[in-house]
Amino acid sequence: MDNQISSLSDASPLANGSEGRMPLRFHVQQAVEQYFIELEGETATNLYQTILQEVEKPLLEVVLEQTQGNQSKTALILGLNRGTLRKKMQQYGLM
Repeated sequence: MDNQISSLSDASPLANGSEGRMPLRFHVQQAVEQYFIELEGETATNLYQTILQEVEKPLLEVVLEQTQGNQSKTALILGLNRGTLRKKMQQYGLM
């Protein structure tokens, strides 16, 4: 687990020598660049909030799935307290 977390923030494109595994920020960068291409010159607004809303629910869903719904483990993995996790789960209809 620690290996996975450290690989997400590794400065090299190939994390921890694992060929083919790109750090998370690489995928985020590609998605944001593609978003601007699709805007075709239109001005983006509220981009920060838009990205957070688009990413937060699937992030919660995947981690909950990986922990088989264990909220304590999910909160630990996400670095949230359990109350905050429950609030976000309610916000996104995940309860």
